[in-house]
Amino acid sequence: MAPLAAVVPSPHTRLLACFLRLGTQQGGPLQLHTGASCAAKSHYEVLVLGGGSGGVTMAARMKRRVGAENVAIVESSERHFYQPIWTLVGAGAKQLSSSGRPTASVVPSGVEWVKARVAELNPDKNCIHTDNGKEISYKYLIVALGIQLDYEKIKGLPEGFAYPKIGSNYSVRTVEKTWKALQDFKEGNAIFTFPNTPVKCAGAPQKIMYLSEAYFRKTGKRSKANIIFNTSLGTIFGVKKYADALQKIIQERNITVNYKQNLIEVRADKQEAVFENLDKPGETQVISYEMLHVTPPMSPPDVLKTSPLADAAGWVDVDKETLQHKKYPNVFGIGDCTNLPTSKTAAAVAAQSGILDRTISMIMKHRTPTRKYDGYTSCPLVTSYNRVILAEFDYNAQPLETFPFDQSKERLSMYLMKADMMPFLYWNMLLRGYWGGPAFLRKLFHLGMS
Repeated sequence: MAPLAAVVPSPHTRLLACFLRLGTQQGGPLQLHTGASCAAKSHYEVLVLGGGSGGVTMAARMKRRVGAENVAIVESSERHFYQPIWTLVGAGAKQLSSSGRPTASVVPSGVEWVKARVAELNPDKNCIHTDNGKEISYKYLIVALGIQLDYEKIKGLPEGFAYPKIGSNYSVRTVEKTWKALQDFKEGNAIFTFPNTPVKCAGAPQKIMYLSEAYFRKTGKRSKANIIFNTSLGTIFGVKKYADALQKIIQERNITVNYKQNLIEVRADKQEAVFENLDKPGETQVISYEMLHVTPPMSPPDVLKTSPLADAAGWVDVDKETLQHKKYPNVFGIGDCTNLPTSKTAAAVAAQSGILDRTISMIMKHRTPTRKYDGYTSCPLVTSYNRVILAEFDYNAQPLETFPFDQSKERLSMYLMKADMMPFLYWNMLLRGYWGGPAFLRKLFHLGMS
């Protein structure tokens, strides 16, 4: 089959051809949405919203499907960050500078980079509007807008970050403050929080706690530190195998875990944190701190919450096996912005990208997608400066381990993979659309095993 560019040489012809196809398609499960179309200023075969890990990865994959000139990516940020490494930045084990690169260097060559924010989604007319007034239409839309940090939902934040003793590994502006608070710690309470919302990388709030405990031991301050993990959840981790391993570490290291406790206010001038008891509405507790690490509440981006693509909670409403939108067959979602019932991690994005690539390929051929996403995600649980428990699991919260050994044990090899191999894989393989997760390695390692 001739490449699309050879068949449809100009954007105007492409637009016309697209609309003609929409108007003449017969009904069926793979029919594109046929609402009235925008009088668009520009049009792309594939439009990707968001320049994070999911967006860049899918732009690279779609470039190979339809040609770079037929793909555009909408992203306002000038820098792209590998955020999983911020756990180690907050603990002083990595430099913040190692986590970021110019967005221009990761957008696939030839793919149009629209430097703007998405202001409105109009799937009924197959177009979007940007905050600089641009209107872009598409044949296929991939939504990869990530997740929104809502620090302001905690009273006293984000302005409280102007004070010492408080940090957060979830923001480029506050991750180095975590390391400063850790270094400045003398004695008292070191508090780590987990909010009452979905979050990206749900293991990260406790990873920095284990690293802080290790740092206190290393610097002779452990006996003066009361380490507290206040989580809104009812368990330390959602997969029993790894939760059991973490409970042993918590007991061995004398860490206090309080469940169903949600941070609602920070009084940074007094070094006080206020928590609500989720089991007893209205009941609050004030705890003074010498160090506070805040994991902010998170939510879908505002532009998604009010769009036709969102479910009742505001997430992109996709089929959990194909990642195709449940209402608009030419719309797809990937990563943190979706309502996929799995942890929101870069490892999940990698696994989703391979499935979504195949889904879109089948849809383009007017065939039913056959490859199914099993919910695979991974969370390297950093438990010290040289040990990691590599949690891997599926939609059913069942372990889905790659290596032929017990991954619930702390291992140096898994730490080295987290600290050094995974960033290399991210920049050189995932973002270029060549890494779809470790499923093939799992099959290789487990050949002949029951």
